[in-house]
Amino acid sequence: MTADASAKLTRNAVLLVLVASLGYFVDIYDLLIFLIVRKASLLDVGVKPADVFKTGISILNWQMAGLLVGGILWGVLGDKLGRIKVLFGSITLYSLANFANGMVHSAEMYTIVRVIAGIGLAGELGAGITLVSETLSKQNRGYGTMIVSSVGLFGAAAAAIVAHYGWREAYFVGGGLGILLLLLRLGTFESGMFKNVVHKDVSKGNFFMLFTNWNRFKKYLCCILIGAPLWYVVGILISQQPEFGIALNARDKLSAGDSILYAYIGIAVGGMVNGLLAQITKSRKLVMYLFLVLSAITAVIYLKSTGLTTERYQWLCFLMGFGVGYWTTFVTIAAEQFGTNLRSTVATTVPNFVRGSLIIISQGFVALVAHYGMINSGYIMMAILTVLALLALSQLKETFGKELDYLEIS
Repeated sequence: MTADASAKLTRNAVLLVLVASLGYFVDIYDLLIFLIVRKASLLDVGVKPADVFKTGISILNWQMAGLLVGGILWGVLGDKLGRIKVLFGSITLYSLANFANGMVHSAEMYTIVRVIAGIGLAGELGAGITLVSETLSKQNRGYGTMIVSSVGLFGAAAAAIVAHYGWREAYFVGGGLGILLLLLRLGTFESGMFKNVVHKDVSKGNFFMLFTNWNRFKKYLCCILIGAPLWYVVGILISQQPEFGIALNARDKLSAGDSILYAYIGIAVGGMVNGLLAQITKSRKLVMYLFLVLSAITAVIYLKSTGLTTERYQWLCFLMGFGVGYWTTFVTIAAEQFGTNLRSTVATTVPNFVRGSLIIISQGFVALVAHYGMINSGYIMMAILTVLALLALSQLKETFGKELDYLEIS
């Protein structure tokens, strides 16, 4: 390879990492803006104060259902039509949904728009991680996904800041960011590995292939289970802060925006540390073990923190966020477990099935609360999810430095 060709390849790789990072930034912004403005926006569209918690959980679950549908849709399209087409399609859909979300005036319309936004959101992370993993060298792709994680997760911080200017304005800004990113992506290129298989006579993006072989299905299920604790921490322990604040006898009124802001700063820092440790130890599994245990410890500390002050709560949100800073590492592990003709399907569906698992987790948590209260239910659910994640991780093979240019044969 000539020096010019090598330099061009490097520039293209840097551009892809940048675009994937900013895509994840907008993805996280939009995904979490509802959690931040939940109470204010629902009250503004006419939901009674006593129904805010129940209605908020319902809308969140419908958004997660959209993510489940979108995860399958975009994942399959990514393997059939290409990773770049998914990045264009998904950003367009959820940008338009954001603009629409800023104009809703009822809980019913709010729900419909969040479903559409969820479908759009589902394509970003998986397609971005797949592109980065297939473009960078096997020794350095961990650095690429680490950058995607670190830059992208600051989208939550941006959402928390913008939300101070009004919930409708926050959705409009999210839509505008999506359109700007769409324009930036005009200069990106397709994965070389995908180009190598696009004309081959092999099944591509066949979602059902994941269920026709026991070993393949077991890997897929384990990839989903190792990520479940993260969304429980974010979607329940952190985002339901008014209810946990009461249960913990908080001295101050706790802010939903602050909880998301500090938690995602923690996730971003945790993602950098997680990625660097994986590169140093040359083991993604070892680092995942460490962070799964750490996340359980930080959850216990939080649930024991009675008489919370605002400052202590912010630190706890940061620590819990740091503990679950393994999000892109977990998605990278999933992408590296499967061949090129199924990689986008897996890398896109797995994180969205994890997000969608919040439907089951939240319903289980609500059922537990009825019998054991907020705090004890918090312990029980975290213990169950952590044990399942550790067992699932033990069943997966180490993928650091694995060659990815191969196919899954049905």
